[in-house]
Amino acid sequence: MMNHQDPGPEFSAILASTIHDIKNSLSLMMQNWEQWLAHLPPEQAQAGERGVIEYEALRLNGMLMQMLGLYKLQINELPLQPDWADVEALLQEQLARHAEILQARNISSSCHIAGPELFVLDDTLIGSVIGNVINNSIRYTRSAIRLSATTDDGMLLIRISDDGAGYPEHMLGRRGQDAQAADLVQGSTGLGLYFGQCIAAMHQRDGHQGYIELVNDGELGGGEFRLYLP
Repeated sequence: MMNHQDPGPEFSAILASTIHDIKNSLSLMMQNWEQWLAHLPPEQAQAGERGVIEYEALRLNGMLMQMLGLYKLQINELPLQPDWADVEALLQEQLARHAEILQARNISSSCHIAGPELFVLDDTLIGSVIGNVINNSIRYTRSAIRLSATTDDGMLLIRISDDGAGYPEHMLGRRGQDAQAADLVQGSTGLGLYFGQCIAAMHQRDGHQGYIELVNDGELGGGEFRLYLP
């Protein structure tokens, strides 16, 4: 008989544990998927369905990571671990993770660095934000994605641009940590943006705080995600 005096574990903790299990299952599934592909004839292994499956798997993994990250933020267990990072290597690594999907969808990619080669940031957290934006851009771009880094008023500015139709009007503008939380009606895009603005705001230096900004008519003529880090 259930003891109603004992509320048991919080639902958020149960959800976090379940997400961990789902991530492990997804990882095992994709490992077996790669092994299975290796035994297929090339014409079958490169079929269009492969790109769809791998894209959706990356997208699902990204959403799970965001949910875990937001849970850890809520309970103050998502530490910021800033260190000197190679900016170009960080961007190239995220493009490489999506290389097969980009190729399968005939999307060209490029990377241009005009800012500092090294910058102090948490490369794991920032990498997860960039990876999520690339994943979202793959969904909406027409034919190209471009990553770039420069400096703007003493801050590192990372841009992820595409040649799609751009962001909806209501999503445009600057978003800081105090911006409205994710509008879940917008699905994973809203969750990803909220996660990104939280991670950006964790980066602080000399009274300045990181933030994100969404604009249209970017470097490739479509939507452009901008990440500012002090």
